[in-house]
Amino acid sequence: MNDKASTARYALWLVLLAAAGTFALTMGVRQTMGLFLSSLNTATGLGIGSISLAFAFGQLWWGLTQPFAGAVADRIGTGRVIFIGVLLVALGTIITPLMTTTAGLIFAIGVLAAGGAGMAGPSVLMAAVTRMVPPAKRGLATGVVNAGGSFGQFAMAPIAIALMAGVGWASAMQWLGVLILLALPAVLVLKGNSKALAAQSAAASGTKPLTARQAIGQALATPSYRYLSLGFLVCGFHVAFLATHLPGVVAACGLPPEIGGWALGVIGLFNIVGSLAMGWAVGRWRMKSLLALLYATRGIAVLIFLLAPKTPAVMLVFAAVMGITFLSTVPPTAGLVAKMFGPANMAMLFGVVMLAHQVGGFLGAFLGGYVFQATGSYDIVWYIDIALAAGAALVNLPIRETRPVLVSAKAAA
Repeated sequence: MNDKASTARYALWLVLLAAAGTFALTMGVRQTMGLFLSSLNTATGLGIGSISLAFAFGQLWWGLTQPFAGAVADRIGTGRVIFIGVLLVALGTIITPLMTTTAGLIFAIGVLAAGGAGMAGPSVLMAAVTRMVPPAKRGLATGVVNAGGSFGQFAMAPIAIALMAGVGWASAMQWLGVLILLALPAVLVLKGNSKALAAQSAAASGTKPLTARQAIGQALATPSYRYLSLGFLVCGFHVAFLATHLPGVVAACGLPPEIGGWALGVIGLFNIVGSLAMGWAVGRWRMKSLLALLYATRGIAVLIFLLAPKTPAVMLVFAAVMGITFLSTVPPTAGLVAKMFGPANMAMLFGVVMLAHQVGGFLGAFLGGYVFQATGSYDIVWYIDIALAAGAALVNLPIRETRPVLVSAKAAA
């Protein structure tokens, strides 16, 4: 019995290491791209607004790929989807310094790298973990995977800064693309799909398994799912704005450039704490209440930051608070999707929620550059962010944390 328990524990941690490690590499590289924005602008002369458009398109494309990647992973296997995704991230990152036009940057950053990161992103990884770990451990497991993404950001920011200082920005970006390939062994661990779960669920209810179209249709007809997606859209706005423009915010405040790199690293470090804490909390409190608290905290923190003097200490403390809330929205959001609809179509349905997140991400990344170029300040974007955070806190409160009454595939046909 002890051998069986030990084997089960080993298998669980192997799954978590594979998923968290993959997320650490893909998220770490994506979240440090803002450090290269100024260098790209200097090298190409395209302007901050045009380069921000490429980053913003990447945010949107990252979200657009996830429902489709999730649907494929649910049916033909997670490992194959992750394999292709990792290769695309590496390719897009490596060729980005060779691009000299806005269209080229959109292709490299927005299509290849962002699309690959979506295929090896949270919807596929969270669904794989939800499928492969016992129900009682799912909340903590998703928190660990989410913390992996945060650790990646914490580790990659200083690595990127050191590489830029040592080999120049172009070679630094290409080395980050090579580092992504370290995620390939995870393919062997995270293989499999949710066909068996779908069949078991259908057999238990005496119905046919739902098709992808039927599962999405029923989810979109559920008000709580729509409220959850709206709140997550705001999360995307906030996260993408910070990831893309925090170094620019630091520069606008008259602080040394290295503070921007350290601020991104601090966000990643404290997000590890927030993710693990939220993974623990989702099994003890209502997930919608936790989400409302996170969004409200963001809005209050931004307001205080705007009123405070802009010193290095204030910037790093602000980054720490943002880190606590940065991606800690993912475990309760993924948990609510699983609670409402089960794990059978989890990758696809969470992918749709991630798409809403990235629509917000597109707006956050693009508006940050557009507003700064037009006004010379980020203040308008910060005020929009505060208003959106308040709205996200309120829209999560009506969510019903129960499984909705769904029609069978036979009735839906």
